[in-house]
Amino acid sequence: MTSKPPDNTTYSQHLQNKVAELMEEADMERVFKLPSTTFIGGKENALPLKEILNRLENTYCRSIGVEFMFINSLEQCNWIRQRMETPGIMEMEKEQKRLILARLTRATGFESFLARKWSSEKRFGLEGCEILIPAMKQVIDKSTEYGVESVIMGMPHRGRLNVLANICRKPLSQIFTQFAALEAEDDGSGDVKYHLGTYIERLNRATNKNVRLAVVANPSHLEAVDPVVQGKTRAEQFYRGDGEGKKVMSVLLHGDAAFCGQGVVYETFHLSDLPDYTTHGTIHIVVNNQIGFTTDPRHSRSSPYCTDVARVVNAPIFHVNSDDPEAVMHVCNIAAEWRNVFHKDVVIDLVSYRRYGHNEIDEPMFTQPIMYKVIKKTPPVLDKYAEKLIEEKVVTKEEVKDVWDKYDKICEEAYLASRKETTIKYKDWLDSPWSGFFEGKDPLKASKSGVKEETLTHIGKRFSSPPPNAAEFVIHRGIERILKARMQMVENRTVDWALGEAMAFGSLLKDGVHVRLSGQDVERGTFSHRHHVLHHQLVDKATYRPLCNLYPDQAPYTVCNSSLSEFAVLGFELGFSMTNPNALVCWEAQFGDFNNTAQCIIDQFVGSGQAKWVRQSGLVMLLPHGLEGMGPEHSSARLERFLQMSSDDPDYFPPESDEFAVRQLHDINWIVANCSTPANYFHILRRQIALPFRKPLIIMTPKSLLRHPEAKSSFDEMNENTEFLRIIPEKGTAADNSSNVKRLIFCSGRVYYDLTKAREEHNLVDTVAIARVEQISPFPFDLIKQECAKYPNADIVWSQEEHKNQGPWPYVQPRFHTVLNNTKTIGPFVKNSDGFFSRIFSSWSNDGVTKTSLSDQKNTTRSISYAGRPTAASSATGSKMQHLKELKALLDRSFAV
Repeated sequence: MTSKPPDNTTYSQHLQNKVAELMEEADMERVFKLPSTTFIGGKENALPLKEILNRLENTYCRSIGVEFMFINSLEQCNWIRQRMETPGIMEMEKEQKRLILARLTRATGFESFLARKWSSEKRFGLEGCEILIPAMKQVIDKSTEYGVESVIMGMPHRGRLNVLANICRKPLSQIFTQFAALEAEDDGSGDVKYHLGTYIERLNRATNKNVRLAVVANPSHLEAVDPVVQGKTRAEQFYRGDGEGKKVMSVLLHGDAAFCGQGVVYETFHLSDLPDYTTHGTIHIVVNNQIGFTTDPRHSRSSPYCTDVARVVNAPIFHVNSDDPEAVMHVCNIAAEWRNVFHKDVVIDLVSYRRYGHNEIDEPMFTQPIMYKVIKKTPPVLDKYAEKLIEEKVVTKEEVKDVWDKYDKICEEAYLASRKETTIKYKDWLDSPWSGFFEGKDPLKASKSGVKEETLTHIGKRFSSPPPNAAEFVIHRGIERILKARMQMVENRTVDWALGEAMAFGSLLKDGVHVRLSGQDVERGTFSHRHHVLHHQLVDKATYRPLCNLYPDQAPYTVCNSSLSEFAVLGFELGFSMTNPNALVCWEAQFGDFNNTAQCIIDQFVGSGQAKWVRQSGLVMLLPHGLEGMGPEHSSARLERFLQMSSDDPDYFPPESDEFAVRQLHDINWIVANCSTPANYFHILRRQIALPFRKPLIIMTPKSLLRHPEAKSSFDEMNENTEFLRIIPEKGTAADNSSNVKRLIFCSGRVYYDLTKAREEHNLVDTVAIARVEQISPFPFDLIKQECAKYPNADIVWSQEEHKNQGPWPYVQPRFHTVLNNTKTIGPFVKNSDGFFSRIFSSWSNDGVTKTSLSDQKNTTRSISYAGRPTAASSATGSKMQHLKELKALLDRSFAV
C-alpha cells in the first residue's frame, strides 16, 4: 500500500489501483459506520466504502493538502477536519466567483500594465502567483467580519507593488511615479520602490466596515521584517487594550526559500506564544514559487516542505494549488476563522510558480531549463479560471473582457496623471504615521529632563521598599539587603546606576509615558543590579513589581525577559517603538556584543530607517560595554560600528547657536552615548521623551560601574534645574588653575574612573585635566572647543580602553582635528587668515603612543594624540595577566606628560 507509484501515476490513482487489487467489488459497496473523528458523512452516520474513499479523495487528494495531525489537541484537529471534510463545504455562490474573477483580473492586469510600460525595469512581479491578491483580500474580508479593524502586513519584494495597489489601494499614480527619475521633495535617501511601505484607512466594501491597512517597509534582507511587524502589531493591541488580538492582527508573507532558509523566521515563531510578545495569532502566506533566486528546492532545504518550520508551534499548514482559486479562497476562510477562534498562527502555502526570472531582466532558462519549458506552456490562472466560469455560465466572454478593459483604463489614466508629476514625496510611503505628534511643536525646542526632588524621593522610597504585604510575601535575603542599601542611598540623596534608571522610568510613568524594557535577564538584570520583579520565595509565579506601584494613575510599565534571541527581539522592540512616539521602548543586550546577531536590524532599520522610509523611532539600545579582563566576548559592544554609521560630517563644524545641541540631534540618524554617571543616564533616558522628535539611542552601559563606589550621583544633579551633560568637564583642582595644566585628557565611559585613580597615584591632580565625552555622536563640537580653549598650555590626548582600531578613536580623531583647526584662536595658537595649517605626520611608536611631528613651527596648530591599546583583531585579550599589563600601559601613556 505504501509502495512508490509508477511514473505518470498520481498517488491517488496508485492508491485506488492497490485497493482494487485487494478488494472485491462487493467490498466496495459494503457500508461502514463512520467514526466520530470524520465529518465526510455530513448528516449520514454510515457510507459505502466506495463513497468513503471517494469523499476522502475529494477532500485530501485534489487541490488542498493539510498538515494538522501533529497538533496535540483533538479539539483543534477535529475543527480542521470539519471544515475540510463536510460535504459541499467548498461550494460558492455565483457572486463570490465573479468577485474572485474581478480581483484576479486586477492582480493580473496590474502586472501586465507594468510589464508593458516598463519592460526593462525591476519590479519583482507576481506573475505565476497572481492568486495572492484575491487570497489576501479574502483573509482581510473574513477577518474584518470577525471584528478585526487593523491589519499590519510584512512581505518581501515580490508582489509588493501589486499588494500596495490592490490590497492597500495606494493611488496608482504614486506607484507609477516611482518608476520615473524624479527628485524628492523631502529629505532622506529614499529606497527602491519594491521596499516601500504604506498606511491607509479605507472602507472594506465586502463587509462595509472601516479597516486600517499597513505594509511595513523593509529591505531586501528577506524575513527581517517579520519581528518588526509583530512588535508593531503587539504595540497597537497594547495601546488599544486589545488583550486577545480581536481588533488588530498581523499577516506575514514569505517566499518558500526564505521561509525555510532564514533563521529569524524560527526566532519570530518562538515569540508567538510568549506572554509579552504574542500577537494572538498571525496568518502566514507563503508565495511558494518552487525556487529561491536560482536555487532548486532540493538545494534550499533539508525538510520535505518549506513550511515545516511552522510545525514547532503547532500551526496548521494548508498547502493549496494556486491555479485553483476557489480552493485558495476556502483555505483563506479557514485560516481567518482559525485565527479568530484559537488565536494561534496558521500557514497558507500557495503552491505556485514564477513565470519570469527572479527579476524581469533575469533569464531563468540558464539554471532551470526543464521547469521553464513547462511554465511557458502553462496558461495564466486568470485564463484558466475565466474559461471555467464561462463553461459554468457564471460569466460571458464579453464580461471577462469588459472587466479587463475597465481596469486597464484605470491604470492608463493613473499613468497619464503620474507623468504630470515633477517630484516624488517619501512621506507618501510612511507606514507608521504619528497623528498630532509633530503638530504645534518647535522642532528645535526640547522640554527639560530634570524633575522635582520630591518626585525623586517618592520613587526612590517606593522602589527601595519591600512589597506592601511583606509579612506574607517572602523575598530573598539578598534582595532585603539590596533594598536596605537603596533606601540608605535615598536618605543620603544619592543614586547608583540601578536607582538612577528606576527614577528615570518612574518619573516618565508618573507623566503618563509607557515604559517597556525587554531583553534577556532584564527583570533581574544580567549583573543582578536591577530587580524590577521580586519573586516570592515560597509561591510559584507570585511576583511584585515596584515600578508598577508608584502612583495610582501612572502609565503601565512592562519589563519582560525575552527569549534567547537578539535578531527577532530587537526587531520586535523596534516595531513596538514605531507605533507610539509617547513611549520609552528599551532593549537591553545581555552583553553588548550580543547586538552583533541583530546586526541586520541595526543596519537596515535602526540606523537608516528614517533616511530610507521617513520612519522615526525612539528605540533605546542598552549595551553593556567595557574591557574588564573577561576575555574577547562580553567586553566590547563594538562602539566603533555605531559611530561609523553615524551620519554627521567629521569635517563640518556646525554654526554655533543656542539650539546647537538640539539641532545636531535633529539632523543625525541616531544618538550614541557612553555615560559615566547615573545622573547622566537618568537625563538621557528622559531626554528621549523630552525631544520634539524621535531618534534611536545607543547607550554603552556599564558592568563594574554598577557597583563602583564612585559611580554615584547626587539628587542635585537630577533636579529641575539640571539636564543631560554632553561633556562633563574637569571639576577638580586642575580646573581652578587651568593655565598650569600640562595635559588635557578626553575620554568616555568607565575608563574615566581608572584615569582618575591613576592620576592620583602619579600625583598629577594639579597638572592633568580629565574631561568626559558622554555623548559621542552627534559630536559635541562646541563643548570640545570650549574645553580646549580653557587649557591653552595643555597637550590634548584621547584616552580609551578599547584598541586603537576600535572604540571611539577612529570617530573622534577627525572631529577633534576639525574643532582644533576650525577656530580662529584656541589659546596661544593662531590660525592663518588663509586657513593654512602645516601638514601633520602621525607615527605609531613602540610604546603605543601616537606622536605628531610638525613640519612648520610657524603655522602649527594644536592636535590630539592617542593613548590606549594598540590595534588588534580581537576586541580583548583572554588573559587576565595580559589585560592588567595593557591597562597599566594605557594609563602610563595617558599621563606621560
